[in-house]
Amino acid sequence: MPPRDSRSNCVSATSPRTVAETSVARLRLQGIRKAFGATQALRGVDLVLQPGEVHALIGENGAGKSTLMKVLSGAHAPDAGRIELDGQRFEPSDPLDARRAGVAMIYQELNLAPHLSVEENILLGSTPHRWGWIHRRERAARAREALAQLGADDIPTRAPVSSLTVARQQLVEIARALLAQPKVLIMDEPTSSLTRVDTENLFRVIRRLAASGVAIVYISHFLEECQALCSRWTVLRDGESVGSGPMEGTPVEEIIRRMVGRDVQDLYPRTPHELGPTVLELRQLGGRPKPESVSLSLRRGEILGIAGLVGAGRTETLRVLFGLDAWRGGEAFLEGRVDRGAEPCERLAHGMGLLSEDRKGEGLLLNRSVSENLLMTRLGPVTRLGWVSPRRVREQAGRWIGAMEVKTAGPETPVGHLSGGNQQKVALGRLLYHDARILLLDEPTRGIDVGSKASIYRRIGEAARDGKSVVFVSSYLPELLGVCDTVAVMSRGRLVASRPASEWTEHEIIAAAIGQPEPAATAGKPLS
Repeated sequence: MPPRDSRSNCVSATSPRTVAETSVARLRLQGIRKAFGATQALRGVDLVLQPGEVHALIGENGAGKSTLMKVLSGAHAPDAGRIELDGQRFEPSDPLDARRAGVAMIYQELNLAPHLSVEENILLGSTPHRWGWIHRRERAARAREALAQLGADDIPTRAPVSSLTVARQQLVEIARALLAQPKVLIMDEPTSSLTRVDTENLFRVIRRLAASGVAIVYISHFLEECQALCSRWTVLRDGESVGSGPMEGTPVEEIIRRMVGRDVQDLYPRTPHELGPTVLELRQLGGRPKPESVSLSLRRGEILGIAGLVGAGRTETLRVLFGLDAWRGGEAFLEGRVDRGAEPCERLAHGMGLLSEDRKGEGLLLNRSVSENLLMTRLGPVTRLGWVSPRRVREQAGRWIGAMEVKTAGPETPVGHLSGGNQQKVALGRLLYHDARILLLDEPTRGIDVGSKASIYRRIGEAARDGKSVVFVSSYLPELLGVCDTVAVMSRGRLVASRPASEWTEHEIIAAAIGQPEPAATAGKPLS
């Protein structure tokens, strides 16, 4: 029986487990090492891929996965070791050289030109032209064809890519990689912002590519995805490959143990907490262009999850509430006071904090230090007589680096040098340090490994125990059901249902998200 997939946006059917037998591997890595100054990022990594194989590369944040893939894609040159592509030595001088050789990379952090259109981004570097003139009709046709492979042909190809949601931008990134018809395709957390429907479309494309002989390296913290899609796995820990084997018959617990070096007993830890009086109430909140109508209430100490498909208006609701997007209509009551919107700085001053799903573009100052990113919104604890105290900065930064389990060389390290998951920990740590009473969390575990997710869930539970209220937007239904007290569902810009998490199933949430009516037994229940 194939493994059951519990992730909301993951298909349940497994892919074929047969990998094409061949005497020459499509890709072979032996003893790969890479250091950055005193930091040894890779200490000796071995990896073998056959044509038509989907291979899961798994590890905690900071284990070396991204560095290894940058070596493979030509962004970094290895210090030692050997790479072979179809039996021949492979030493790409840069990513374009690797791409021309047949190795394409889809990074977790988007690499798009925001001011260019969707079609310009998809064809960037390979724009069709004749006699020095761009062939716009052919460019548009090829862009639409690439998007259609992903079931995303509704994305307007002439729109600026900056006008799309992060999830839609991710589909554009994937479409650009597929256009190159690669021999080896490296996918780093490709579904981290995708819904179930988008993920199912992507999985169909991956299986089709594998059937045609493309070897795929699939990096994901969602182990259910790896079980459903991949034929083999390799685990990295502290820059070394510490295990590899067939996915068939390998318990998830064994993979987790190799990842973290210990057993993880509880993936969804629950911290006991009590719900108090209502602190936030929304009545038909509207924004431009979304949401259309959101009515909900949030109690002190409550963790309220919001589910929905991409484009349902989940992110837009948080942005309107925090003052980043225009307030179109409706009423809000914040701790009993009538509220009709405010600037983000006012929201911060009133004890509300937002964690953006776009940590690279909105959540962090990548060229500034870890300590600055952690402490920037609340300087009181690090000042003395009106002056910032370096000693207090070091103490507070060190405390929160430890509390959030951020892997960094030190508090002065630029946050842009950290892995994506560790950047996310810094962004969440800033809200907790700021001591916001209402936390608006948009995809807070995006790009976070299994062990760190449990730590994040624990921190959210502790915040609720301390009387903070949490709005938790996520595309990953198991964490909403495992962590939240209440789950609300949005569909087409409207909040359509809200119930205690214990009264939902994943199937019911998805049905509500796509607009199917609730069964008679649950229909008409009041919003929380």
